[in-house]
Amino acid sequence: MRHSQSREDGFTYLGALILVAVISVTATATLKLGAAMQRRAAEEQLLAIGGEFRDAFVSYANATPPGQPRTPQSLEDLLKDPRFPVVRRHLRRVYVDPISGKPEWGTIPAQPGPGIMGVYSLAEGTPIKVGNFELRFQEFEGKTSYQDWTFMPPPETIAPIPMGKAAGSVNGVVPAVGLTK
Repeated sequence: MRHSQSREDGFTYLGALILVAVISVTATATLKLGAAMQRRAAEEQLLAIGGEFRDAFVSYANATPPGQPRTPQSLEDLLKDPRFPVVRRHLRRVYVDPISGKPEWGTIPAQPGPGIMGVYSLAEGTPIKVGNFELRFQEFEGKTSYQDWTFMPPPETIAPIPMGKAAGSVNGVVPAVGLTK
């Protein structure tokens, strides 16, 4: 009888080891899945924040008084536009990069001229999302680095306005607002 008791103890021990192994494999798979889901969510946040930066650059360019550069000198100029005597904001705040977790962004110098015309994430790594982007982010298709996801307005938005033409003008003529004959 004593011999069969030790055999039963051995089977119980082996069963416990198998159970621990199964639980470990399941926990590891769950953690990997959770990390991938968290990274996908961070990528979606990066796209949303990048879209806000892009919209802010467009707003800055569209609000440019004649003779002024159409690109900001720094990201802070998007928060409080120094070209106007009253506070004019194109961006509510400089967001934290959701991939790196830092409030730092790479800036793209304006071509030609002074200032910056876009931002990108300084995070290193390969994005999970490489396809099926919405229309405004189509240029990200197939990109293999977060640093390749550049958030800039369309080039025609920040192009200098020719002399003699103001923003909103047609052939150099600004439409009159509120005037009646």
